[in-house]
Amino acid sequence: MTENGPMTCYRHPGVPAGVVCTRCHRPICPNCMVDAAVGFQCPECTRQGARETRQGLLPYGGVPSRDPRLTSIVLIVINTAVWLLCSRTGLGDRLGLVPRGICLAVNDPNSYFPGVLQATCAGEGGTWVPGVSSGAWWQIVTSVFTHLQLTHLLLNMVSLFIIGPIIERVLGRTRFLALYGVAGLAGSASVMWLTGPDSSTVGASGALFGLMGALLLLAYKAKGNYKQVLFVLGANIAFTLFYIGTISWQGHLGGLVGGLIAGWIIAWAPRENRQRIQLYGLTALTVVILAAIVARALMLG
Repeated sequence: MTENGPMTCYRHPGVPAGVVCTRCHRPICPNCMVDAAVGFQCPECTRQGARETRQGLLPYGGVPSRDPRLTSIVLIVINTAVWLLCSRTGLGDRLGLVPRGICLAVNDPNSYFPGVLQATCAGEGGTWVPGVSSGAWWQIVTSVFTHLQLTHLLLNMVSLFIIGPIIERVLGRTRFLALYGVAGLAGSASVMWLTGPDSSTVGASGALFGLMGALLLLAYKAKGNYKQVLFVLGANIAFTLFYIGTISWQGHLGGLVGGLIAGWIIAWAPRENRQRIQLYGLTALTVVILAAIVARALMLG
């Protein structure tokens, strides 16, 4: 029922429509209803789905992965390799994200001088470790793959192995990697703006929160069990807030927002020119995130 009267079929004006197409959401009458896996589809969407199936495309335009677990496994290997490198060389201070930089005490590398700038660090008896605004721009990426504690690494990698293949089965490898990268960068941008200039942040949690946000949208779009995803996401948010001060809620927040926006761009792009819209949308989102990082770095510099 609409404000102007009963809902009518978009293909047969004047004929009452009892349902809407589960893909395009247009009203359809009994003569136009084609039984689908979930609900009913209109004839046009049925033909479009058949073409995509013949072309071997996934629901949102991606190409099916031969092994949806492979990408997550490669990411896990990279994270583990970085952890091993940091545990043996102490490079964690240079790979973690520090918005401005940090003045470490020479006689105790585990201590630092809060609020001390690069120009006065040596005079305080410290060693300057650069941050993003002082030249270590790579930290916005390397921090997403860096873990200092084994338990932190294990928790994140187990989560990635569970969530990653599920999303890759739906989106394909390219869109999954784009989603992971955008969420990770969004987490870094949030850390840049919401943490102290000399604080250090590491971990893949921001990217993982982005995956959970996107999974929530995909489940809702497919009329799946999105409430279960929402419960898991809510539990992780509660865990973050409970350990606030030791867990980077800033990175989690940024990653979640980035994942939600990227997931919306991928899943809600119209079928017409879907690939182009997804590409332009994700590129624009990435540019906005990088611009936010650059703006903050210039402020701190």
